[in-house]
Amino acid sequence: MKRNMKQWLSKIPSPSTRKAMPFATFSGMDLLGRPVSDLYHNGRVQYECMAALAERYPSLAAHTAMDLSAEAEAFGSSVRLSDTEAPTVIGSLVSDLEGIGALAIPEVGAGRTGAYIEAASLAAGNIAEVPVFGGTIGPFSLACRLMEMGKFMVLLRREPEAAEALLEKATRFLIDYATAYKEAGANGVIMAEPAAGLISPPFCLRFSSEYVRRILDAVQDEDFIVILHNCGNTEILVAAMLYTGADALHFGNVVDMRNILAQIPRDVLAFGNIDPVKVMKLGSVRDVKMKTLELLEQMSKHGNFVLSTGCETPPGVPIANLDAFFKTLDIFNATQDIRHKWLFDN
Repeated sequence: MKRNMKQWLSKIPSPSTRKAMPFATFSGMDLLGRPVSDLYHNGRVQYECMAALAERYPSLAAHTAMDLSAEAEAFGSSVRLSDTEAPTVIGSLVSDLEGIGALAIPEVGAGRTGAYIEAASLAAGNIAEVPVFGGTIGPFSLACRLMEMGKFMVLLRREPEAAEALLEKATRFLIDYATAYKEAGANGVIMAEPAAGLISPPFCLRFSSEYVRRILDAVQDEDFIVILHNCGNTEILVAAMLYTGADALHFGNVVDMRNILAQIPRDVLAFGNIDPVKVMKLGSVRDVKMKTLELLEQMSKHGNFVLSTGCETPPGVPIANLDAFFKTLDIFNATQDIRHKWLFDN
């Protein structure tokens, strides 16, 4: 469903009524009673997963899974799939400048990318209440999967031109991929660039943000926006992330959101950052309630804050924990007396 996403963004900030958008795709598969592996190759199943989550929870948006392997697989990388963890790229596809030069840029639809486009298309046509986002990896993180991360980090210093050649190919594919989501009816994409959290601000600006900005310049407009996610240690990278021109930024649980929000302009949304593993998967309902309430209270003066998980929650998160996440938000949006009574009486 087409909608003006700039207007959608402008209506979110509120100091009195907080909103949430966790990354919890695998919990949708639990709601369907299907194994996680059914998600990856079948666009209709992934749409049904998105629809199940949208029906149960008042999330700001529906989104495809945060799968950081699909694009590398489209290039030809080997991927390990599992019912108990997120997909993982195995080995290196390229190892030197010669290999980078010979690397072909795939068509969108190669590997499992077609299933993600199908899921976004079905969701856009059937989930009318909220915007629909596709998911992509970022260019630096994709390059780190095409050439194993350690090797690519060495390449940045020893042969930066070779690194830029690989980033160029990654970027050209990601522009095509984001454009395909746009043509399928999605209202935007969530771009995950976690590997950029491992490099210095100057390197992040040169080898990540410049390329992310090119992608955004190619696809972002009133009807289609990009939320840039980086779950690394980003407290020193906020300026580089803002440079991309993304209308919203999403942060991982390794950072203190108070330090992040101090650097974010009021017209840019900042999403974050409940720990997806220690709290959402391994914590008790009470742990979820305590950590969620703590974060909401820390962010009480920031109208441009949106409650979220720090990253995609892994398979095995108890539905009761996701229920508690949203219920805590509901109670927080009530009076302070009500919220503390609920917290300690339940």
